[in-house]
Amino acid sequence: MNWDSRLLRHVDYSALLLTVLLIGMGMPIIASAVKAQGDSPTGDLFKQGMAAGLGFLLMALLALIDYNEFPKLARALYYINLLLLLLVRVPGIGINSKGAYRWIHFGPLQFQPSEPAKVIMLITLANFLAKYMEDHERLDKWSDLILPTLHVLPAAALVMLQPDLGTSLVFIVMLAAMLYMAGVPGWRLAGIAIVGITLVSGIAYADLHWHVKIPLLQDYQIKRLACFVDPSADPNDACYQVTQGRIAIGSGGLWGKGLEKGTQNQLGFLVEQHTDWIFSVLGEELGFVGGTALLLVYFLLLARLIIIAINAKDHFGLLLATGVAAMFGFHVAENVGMVLGVMPAAGIPLPFISYAPSALLTNLAALGIALNVFMRRHTIMF
Repeated sequence: MNWDSRLLRHVDYSALLLTVLLIGMGMPIIASAVKAQGDSPTGDLFKQGMAAGLGFLLMALLALIDYNEFPKLARALYYINLLLLLLVRVPGIGINSKGAYRWIHFGPLQFQPSEPAKVIMLITLANFLAKYMEDHERLDKWSDLILPTLHVLPAAALVMLQPDLGTSLVFIVMLAAMLYMAGVPGWRLAGIAIVGITLVSGIAYADLHWHVKIPLLQDYQIKRLACFVDPSADPNDACYQVTQGRIAIGSGGLWGKGLEKGTQNQLGFLVEQHTDWIFSVLGEELGFVGGTALLLVYFLLLARLIIIAINAKDHFGLLLATGVAAMFGFHVAENVGMVLGVMPAAGIPLPFISYAPSALLTNLAALGIALNVFMRRHTIMF
């Protein structure tokens, strides 16, 4: 471990403060959402607080270890990642919950492998691209996209099969952001994105109108895409969450109805309001002002992460910080967007705000890696 107390002078305390602020903002919203379900919030707040405490310890550990040591573990981490994602299908280890295989357990320990998979993919992909950049002066050919994509594809496919479309999209967004920072032209990535969106839209259309089943998207995912296009298509079933979430946001007005006073929340119209749809609770109870304040904090945190990436001393650090920013940015854009009805519902938590202990650990670990890059942006003379 390359550690010196002088590194503490280079900690990005503004990013730390913004993170603490986000977690603090999330706690009362979680409490309000849990109370609306008729439960005591004490247990959930305790679990979220424990995850935050463990997460900050993990963040400190990942910040202290010189990130240039990470490549030594990259190959092992890559295969451990695939193994964990495969274990969700092993009887006696994987947990089948309503047809979804997303959790594994070893005795009393239970966790969701797709969460640490984000951090592992962040490290292994950054390492892969950094080495690839050393061997290629410019990444300006279509062929330069093949190997990085193949690096991400196995893990993304395994997560997609769980099924967990949201997390698999996180991998793709991280890949696109890192490729762009590695020198791949933006127009090329935009073209691929357009083709991908067109393909998914075509699959959804074929399923809904021609009843052609293509085993890439689940039925509920097809319905979510249909609700994105027309929320009134099935207001009592597949589109219920989207409809009620938008009603809650709109009813909050400018200042909101006050904590624990939101009617959509307290009267039970919202579903999963303490996890994926927590922004609808915040919008109803804290209003436009509260929602805007939250987005401003996110904007400042993402700005800090971009600054960390720009000031990194090497390609590996640049790619690590870029991956963290892409992960957070996509989570925020997708979660808030699906509540507002401007993005399809993908079922991913709002970073640091949603009740999601596993995701909170993952986010704090990722932040630790970004802080690591910032602390070592300058060489300390010994």
